[in-house]
Amino acid sequence: MTNEQEAEQIKAATDIEEEQTVETEAVTPEDQAEVEVEEPDDADLAAQLEEARNKADANWDLAVRAKAELENLRKRHERDLSNAHKYALERFVNELLPVRDSLELGLKAAQEENADVAKLREATELTLNLFTSVMEKFNVEVIAPEGEPFDPERHQAMAMQPAENVEPNTVLAVVQKGYSLNERLVRPAMVIVSQAAPTNIDEQA
Repeated sequence: MTNEQEAEQIKAATDIEEEQTVETEAVTPEDQAEVEVEEPDDADLAAQLEEARNKADANWDLAVRAKAELENLRKRHERDLSNAHKYALERFVNELLPVRDSLELGLKAAQEENADVAKLREATELTLNLFTSVMEKFNVEVIAPEGEPFDPERHQAMAMQPAENVEPNTVLAVVQKGYSLNERLVRPAMVIVSQAAPTNIDEQA
């Protein structure tokens, strides 16, 4: 290594030391004091703890109230549901009461001496019409399919009879009417259904 190279290395090392000295002197004790974080005292900690406790108590009260409201809502829902099951037929029963009254009056009239059969028949027809009106109010539909095609979804075949001039699988007679509630089958109509008439075979040759 030449003398010139050694001199350059010494000069570079000297410059680095001077820069480090300048950076160290740039940070004064006052600046270090500003950088340091102030630690809270006991009074501040106590105040923060009290504030946290107050918030926790408030949140606890809200949680307890919300739980109580949910419990009351559940009980009220159960009570309303129970009443709905118990009294679902109340309106229907109220509509049926006049029908029962009419039947009782008709029975009383029939038990009298010299009862007028024609009047009894008329009263019975009025009672039946009243009952039919009540059923219609509650969407109860009568199924009386005489003359209609047989429908296994709504009809129950009791017997098959040969019939002329009638298409096979046609309802010839209704043994017992059926009923549906809101288009849902309650009882199928019991019917007699037509079948193809037997063909007469001429056996004479």
